[in-house]
Amino acid sequence: MSSDFLHDPEFDRPVGKPTRTWKGRIAEILVVLAILVVLFMLLLPAYRSAPRAARRAWCTNNLKQIALALHNYVETHGSLPPAHTVDANGRLLHSWRTLLLPFLEASTLYRAIDLSKPWNDPVNASALARMPDVYRCPATRGATNKTTYLAIVGPEGCFLPDRPRPKSEIVDDPNFTIFMMEADDEHAVPWMAPVDTDSNALMTIGPSTKTHHPGGVNVAFVGGNAYFLPATTPSIIRRKLLTIAGGESINGAEF
Repeated sequence: MSSDFLHDPEFDRPVGKPTRTWKGRIAEILVVLAILVVLFMLLLPAYRSAPRAARRAWCTNNLKQIALALHNYVETHGSLPPAHTVDANGRLLHSWRTLLLPFLEASTLYRAIDLSKPWNDPVNASALARMPDVYRCPATRGATNKTTYLAIVGPEGCFLPDRPRPKSEIVDDPNFTIFMMEADDEHAVPWMAPVDTDSNALMTIGPSTKTHHPGGVNVAFVGGNAYFLPATTPSIIRRKLLTIAGGESINGAEF
């Protein structure tokens, strides 16, 4: 008897142990695939929400930088910038976003702008095309020179349409006094344009409102902070956040 015969694998197999069949192997593969599908379905919501959370955090950071720049502007000038500038004839010229550039480490861009000419004058076309990244939410799909960060303009709010708001007039807690909010792409404006919004825009935000960040909007405060404001925030709390001299008490746990 040859040695090859003695080492035939068929004879080395223990007696009574059945041979694995293709049907058995296919069944094992199907089980593994089923487990992978279940794991994928469990992880899919987290995968989908991760980019949303990252964009919202990035946007909040943008607003925080703008809020800090505004805070420094107030400390330097003793007032908020006006919502927009005008010439001797009352013609609208530039947005507060233009005036804030030196406080956003964008002094070179600021010096390239002719403040005596309107924002859309040909002499300012090059600057208009160079919107600072801090003015752009990563969730926006609009033109690269448009922003969705809008000041809330009105008699009870931070920004006035015709003059700077003196620091002394802001008597409510600046950490809970909103000066700007984020709009959606439909309401985006050229970043140098003297166009903003009013308190009604924030008061009417609801669970079904189209926003960049589902469930609410990002807002910035005079004190230099920025938060995500849920769409479920009660109207009475929003009203408190929008006034500069309402005398209301509020804390961060209320929204």
